[in-house]
Amino acid sequence: MRILLLGGTTEARRLAGLVAGEHTVITSLAGRTTDPLRPAGELRIGGFGGVDGLAGYLRDADVDVVVDATHPFAATMSGHAVLACAAVGVPLLVVRRPGWTAGPGDEWHRVASLDAAAALLPRLGRRVFLTTGRQGIAAFAGLDECWFLARSVEPPTGVTPRNLEVLLDRGPFTVDGERELITRHRVGVLVTKDSGGPAAKLVAARELGVPVLVVDRPPAPAAPLVSTADAAVTWLRTLGR
Repeated sequence: MRILLLGGTTEARRLAGLVAGEHTVITSLAGRTTDPLRPAGELRIGGFGGVDGLAGYLRDADVDVVVDATHPFAATMSGHAVLACAAVGVPLLVVRRPGWTAGPGDEWHRVASLDAAAALLPRLGRRVFLTTGRQGIAAFAGLDECWFLARSVEPPTGVTPRNLEVLLDRGPFTVDGERELITRHRVGVLVTKDSGGPAAKLVAARELGVPVLVVDRPPAPAAPLVSTADAAVTWLRTLGR
């Protein structure tokens, strides 16, 4: 079976490692990171050229199934996958880790978008730990009254806030490390997307009494959905029966 794996997440890399010995796995990455973690199997980097381009690729590469294990906020790519797979009659599976849920001691403020987060932010704090990824930084560019510590794998490009310090780093992170970072920079509010998965920063924020501004993820695509790489393997095995 030839599998096109739309990747970029921990779940995608784990899934590639689980099935690469049994099937042909082609992991596709958007190419936004210059030094990505390489998965098992074949690797493809770059866009497809929209829905039609992806549909053409599925036909030309004789893809049997597509697994969308992109970031929960990669809504455009996920939407293209739904339409392209429907156009060529290729099965599609979506892998999405569960989102986060606030617990006792958390002070969370949920919003629907980065713009909504920027509008609410000054009322919650002026020293901000921004963990929305480099592409989300521009939404906060007009908040001159705030100071930002932005963490990302790659340096931000385009418009950025006036008072910005950039920390280039790649997880996983520890609670002790996040607690020290928040304390050292006197962070008053944490801004993040509801990506799911391990979240040491949320634990540290809870322990330090720091409010968290959480951007809700977009709806999942209209396709079969599982939450783990192991569940994806089980689903893929049903196609061969």
